[in-house]
Amino acid sequence: MQNLNKGEVLDLVYVNQPELDLHFVQAESSMLRLHIIHLPQPDVAQSLSMESNVVVEQNGAHCITEIYSLSYLTGQSLAKTHTHVLHNVADGTSLQLVKFVLGDCAKGEFYGELKILPNAQRIDARQTNRNLLLSTDAVMRTRPQLEIYADDVKASHGATTGQLDESALFYMQQRCIDPDTGRRMLLRAFMGDIIDTIRDEQQRQTIEAQLDRCAAIKGDGVSQLNPFRPSVDRRQMYAVDTFDKFDKF
Repeated sequence: MQNLNKGEVLDLVYVNQPELDLHFVQAESSMLRLHIIHLPQPDVAQSLSMESNVVVEQNGAHCITEIYSLSYLTGQSLAKTHTHVLHNVADGTSLQLVKFVLGDCAKGEFYGELKILPNAQRIDARQTNRNLLLSTDAVMRTRPQLEIYADDVKASHGATTGQLDESALFYMQQRCIDPDTGRRMLLRAFMGDIIDTIRDEQQRQTIEAQLDRCAAIKGDGVSQLNPFRPSVDRRQMYAVDTFDKFDKF
């Protein structure tokens, strides 16, 4: 467990950590900005298993918590991201933005808990999960959870899972942007709102260079840079589980 003192600012970036178990307790006016990034590693067999568990407790007023997580997986890799943000007192802000890009037979799992206790009035809390599947064999399971026991709050949560926008790809091709470049542009745009929040410029540029290489990695199990077969029914293009019963892989 790591305690953040009054007014302290903590900025952490973890890249390709196979296992994380983090617990933060924030005092008044402290700020936590956390990035968890998983990217394919060309020289490593793509059957990795990664798990991140994050618990944040806001125990002081005017705390700010920002959690950003991006998992880009190929092969038979598996990544699990579990977050638990607890607003125990009033006047706090929290943001959770979790994204998965899954190709081949990769699997992703997100479980997010956002809890606002009775004494935690005037809270502004958001939890968002967005997932992009590049293969018919990729699987995403997601369960965003919001518990509110206070009256004066602004809170939201939600999850979406889908595929690359074929109409956007077609639009770019009509303007002489080749399919490979268009695909990389869409992938970069999808991941950009997480990467762009990394404050360290050198670290951000290093991750951006890795992402550019990732965008060209075979991830559809069919052909390079051709993530979807048009003959497949769009309704069968991805598997997603958001049921109340959350069965882990």
